[in-house]
Amino acid sequence: MTAPADARARAAALREELERHEYAYYVLDAPTVPDAEYDRLFQALQALEDEFPDLISADSPTRRVGGQPAAELASVAHVVPMLSIRTETDTTEQGALTFDARVRRALGLDEAAAPITYAAELKFDGLAISLRYEYGTLVQAATRGDGSTGEDVTANVRTVRQIPLRLKGEAPPVLEVRGEIYMRRDEFERFNAAQEAAGQKIFVNPRNAAAGSLRQLDPSVTARRPLSFFAYGLGDVQGWAMPDSHSGILDALEAFGLPLCAHRCRAEGPLALARFHTEMAALRATLPFDIDGVVYKVDSLELQRELGFVSREPRWAVAHKYPAQEVATRLLGIDVQVGRTGAVTPVARLEPVFVGGVTVTNATLHNQGEIDRKDVRIGDWVVVRRAGDVIPEVVGPILERREGEPARFDLLESIGHQCPECGSHVTRGEDEAVARCTGGLFCPAQCKQAILHFASRRAVEIDGLGEQIVNQLVSGGVVRNPADLYDRERVNETLLAGLERMGEKSATNLVEAIDKSRDTSLARFIFGLGIRNVGETTAKDLARHFGRLPNFLAADEAALMAVPDVGPVVARSILDFLAEAHNREVIAALEQALRWPETEPAATPEPGVLTGKKLVLTGTLPTLSRDEATAMIEAAGGKVVGSVSKKTDYVVAGEDAGSKLEKAQQLGVSILDEDGLRRLLLPVTAVVPDGQGTLFGE
Repeated sequence: MTAPADARARAAALREELERHEYAYYVLDAPTVPDAEYDRLFQALQALEDEFPDLISADSPTRRVGGQPAAELASVAHVVPMLSIRTETDTTEQGALTFDARVRRALGLDEAAAPITYAAELKFDGLAISLRYEYGTLVQAATRGDGSTGEDVTANVRTVRQIPLRLKGEAPPVLEVRGEIYMRRDEFERFNAAQEAAGQKIFVNPRNAAAGSLRQLDPSVTARRPLSFFAYGLGDVQGWAMPDSHSGILDALEAFGLPLCAHRCRAEGPLALARFHTEMAALRATLPFDIDGVVYKVDSLELQRELGFVSREPRWAVAHKYPAQEVATRLLGIDVQVGRTGAVTPVARLEPVFVGGVTVTNATLHNQGEIDRKDVRIGDWVVVRRAGDVIPEVVGPILERREGEPARFDLLESIGHQCPECGSHVTRGEDEAVARCTGGLFCPAQCKQAILHFASRRAVEIDGLGEQIVNQLVSGGVVRNPADLYDRERVNETLLAGLERMGEKSATNLVEAIDKSRDTSLARFIFGLGIRNVGETTAKDLARHFGRLPNFLAADEAALMAVPDVGPVVARSILDFLAEAHNREVIAALEQALRWPETEPAATPEPGVLTGKKLVLTGTLPTLSRDEATAMIEAAGGKVVGSVSKKTDYVVAGEDAGSKLEKAQQLGVSILDEDGLRRLLLPVTAVVPDGQGTLFGE
């Protein structure tokens, strides 16, 4: 049947597009589309050629394995071609049954015949390689290339430590081992992090990283890349009485000292194959390397020879894939969501697509910097990746399919610089990747996290107020912000009335803990506000410097930067937080609810008074915690060490001081109590300027 003109045009277009993708994938190591998109195009061309045989041409992608070798590397002709195997696209267990039925038909076996024995292995997602050993010594390594001719990468392969330079035992005159070069996922993450730190190319996935590493012109570069290897078959063999089965060959290769994956088995019949496929799918996310399916092979070499080949593929083997982890779909829009820490994150709204075993309609874009780096635009065709239980992400756009010149997306402009949850101002620091809502005490999206932080041990400390109780209080509308915790009528009655899984005694204890937390300090309060970049030590510095809350709330940038260790970034974080009226309202409510000490030291340790001095803290001090004492000593230039020696200048001893105090006495080291430490650090004790009012003013 002669193909019509439109079929000829379609076939020509498909061939051209597939050739471009093959060149990008095999020669440039820069894939332009995911595997699933390439497979779709390939199958479309294959269907056309099956329908209209006169469309078949010698240069069709369906007639060969892949692309051409790179010109920079020497060519190697494969004595035994490195052919690919057929892909079973039915990702259910039916795929195994279909393969078995096809094999049995080819062998002329009826239903009464015994089940066929298969070898089942993993399908690694790396780079195929051929290793030629002569009398046990590695003499050549070559990539697959187009299946007939590959690239000589011997010098690079010698740097892969998993590949033996000499085989164990009595090796034959020629043994050509076929296998896969790959990169473990953990090694890939470390490698990419190092690349980014050095300002070098970042790879999309471990497969691309392995391919790019192996095809370096400088072997010393490859030597620094964390590559691994698994053997899975043979090419040219001379002078060796081979085992009579594929599984026997793998056992022999392992005996020669070659690495083989432990996840392989001999399977009797199709149900055993399907079981292997299911078991490996369950393990897939926990494996240290990427796979995209499993491979079935007729185990008997005699049966393999009887079955032979069809076109470019052996009849006796098949790759049974899993649902694609990378697919192409259209980016319909970009929404934003606010996380529990205030991070404002862009979320891709996608045309529904099946990836990684589920239908995906949304995927993360991480932050504005990632959108800019990947140049993702609304309306683009994009590559979406989902591996295991990982949240789907947009890998990047398919630029070839971009229509026109769509506008770039600006997250802050899209929301008018206001939080979509609470209307507070959204900011992004110059050196920060993530935009954040500044309404930390008020924003509904941050409510639970804000309350948990405020109640934490180093903040106001509400013992017993955990995540489960906060979830119930917030979900029930009882608490909206930290100030609501002190509304006796709402909170206490709710607690005493009984929350899920909370007994009467626990509820009573929590009510008492909330009331106890009313007695706090300015340092704990400032830390409990959860201002970005203001940790516990900075909160203490701010409390010492300003003495009272009104002074802190009235401070401008210059006043804040006068505080030790407060720079422009911290000062801006504080000002942004306090600029939100909603935050001020919550702070005002808390000021009325809490009980404050009437005075608080406003002086700081004399700078440098302990410079070069080593101090040891031991026992329990009357009022200072270990962390507070350490902070005071370090602010004065001293260093807190863990053990007493002749080089120790002071030992600060409290109740139950123990052996460190005894050793200090033996060595004649100066011993201080808490009052002595304070006199040493603060020669002149100061109080709040007016000396009359409370810490928070009238």
